Amino acid sequence: MVSFSASQLKEIAKGLEASGQQFIWVVKNTINSQEEEAWLPARSEKRMEGKGLIIRGWAPQVLILDHEAIGGFVTHCGWNSTVEGIASGVPMATCPLSAEQFYNEKLVTQILKIGIRIGVQEQALSGGDRIKSEALEKAVSQLMEGEEAEEMRSRAAAFGKMARKAVEEGGSSYSDLNALIDELSFCRQG
Repeated sequence: MVSFSASQLKEIAKGLEASGQQFIWVVKNTINSQEEEAWLPARSEKRMEGKGLIIRGWAPQVLILDHEAIGGFVTHCGWNSTVEGIASGVPMATCPLSAEQFYNEKLVTQILKIGIRIGVQEQALSGGDRIKSEALEKAVSQLMEGEEAEEMRSRAAAFGKMARKAVEEGGSSYSDLNALIDELSFCRQG
């Protein structure tokens, strides 16, 4: 539902590059080649070489998040991405765009305390650039460096461990899903 404008993508590119962190950035193929040149000129991509990997189109998010080299996740806080981040045990930098994503951001940053807000205040559906390069740079740096980052990483790893345990045989989610299947099977027979 939300597509980033070329100017918003340029802000994100500037923030990621300025953070000084290595990154993988997945960008949907929703822009044409002229717009692409506007938000990521060839010289910028050259500067990011060895520091950042830009994937255009689809990427296996769960596989990427589960990799041991991943130290953080910049997310729009959609429910699937939030659960995938938690289950992978990865701390998050949050930039909600619409709907329930603002509530999910509160779960990640205020309740679980495994994330840093980028500072998006308004729904992106109303138009305009919501993510500022300086705010993204600061959030990524806070997420990756320092004592607070280590504490978040430790909490996120603990939540990831709990999530994996819940879906293993005998875990709470495993048992609850089997109970639901049994009940639905019983209702169908009855």
